[in-house]
Amino acid sequence: MRASRFLFATLRETPNDAEVISHQLMLRAGMIRKLASGLYTWLPMGVRVLNKVAAIVHEEMNNAGSLEVLMPVTQPASLWEESGRYVQYGPELLRFKDRHGNSFVLGPTHEEVITDLARNELKSYKQLPANFYQVQTKFRDEIRPRFGVMRSREFIMKDAYSFHANQESLQETYDIMYGAYCKIFSRLGLDFRPVQADTGSIGGSGSHEFHVLASSGEDDIAFSTESEYAANIEMAEAILVGERAAPTKALEVVDTPNQKTIADVSNFLKSDPAHSVKALLVQGIAAEEGQATPVVALFLRGDHELNEIKAEKHPRIASPLTFATEEQLAALGLTAGFCGPQGLVEKG
Repeated sequence: MRASRFLFATLRETPNDAEVISHQLMLRAGMIRKLASGLYTWLPMGVRVLNKVAAIVHEEMNNAGSLEVLMPVTQPASLWEESGRYVQYGPELLRFKDRHGNSFVLGPTHEEVITDLARNELKSYKQLPANFYQVQTKFRDEIRPRFGVMRSREFIMKDAYSFHANQESLQETYDIMYGAYCKIFSRLGLDFRPVQADTGSIGGSGSHEFHVLASSGEDDIAFSTESEYAANIEMAEAILVGERAAPTKALEVVDTPNQKTIADVSNFLKSDPAHSVKALLVQGIAAEEGQATPVVALFLRGDHELNEIKAEKHPRIASPLTFATEEQLAALGLTAGFCGPQGLVEKG
């Protein structure tokens, strides 16, 4: 095509709502244009770049033995009701009815659809393992779309799904996909880290996320510069460094009237929050059906924050994590803000 026929829609000024450099440059270079909050039109220059990225993804997925499919964005709500995620997914799932009153959703992901396809088309274990992928539009009704196409409501995703007869086959395919993802990110020239991640409600026993290191990122990860270890904050292992310090003073009872938070107590005692312990009282899981919901005490160093993901994985703590009610505390003779490990005994 002649250059005179090409659409070069560049901008001199950066729009005020473009916060990160990638968003700013994509707008100024004429790659994308904002249609509405979280919705973008890809202009000819942007489509050329998008197609080059997609070509790398297609090539590596095909080399890994995955079969390409293309599933509809519009999905019957009945599939989501069957999986239990129609309500669970929350307000990010866009629900609507057609002219006949049938309920549908705009797919934020395609687990339900691919599972329906597999149960109808895979007739024998001899067809396993089966590995499918697609590059398709998704829609998630983000409460606060930002960063251009990085956190938009409508976006293009490569998603893959596999089916297996046993755990060994699953692990083999998982390792192949892991390698394919590493090749994709490497070919794109990105500084990335595969990190151990929480699997969520449907993720199974293991999961990795691929994080690109960037100053504009919103997630925190822990990684080693001397090994391949990397994990997101929800899964990172806390290691005790050195020996615990010995007590410097004898135990002493000190009144702290009206000082309920760690910050309050630390200021009152003129001490560092790191030298204190805070208690969080949460609801547990009853040992037997019909028993009262127990209360579990969690103790943290004063300057630390609770990792809710890890806490919810404890077999005696209810999920989602819920703080104990005033009635529960009163029944145990406890008061919020005045609880510690000293003299605490297990009841019930």
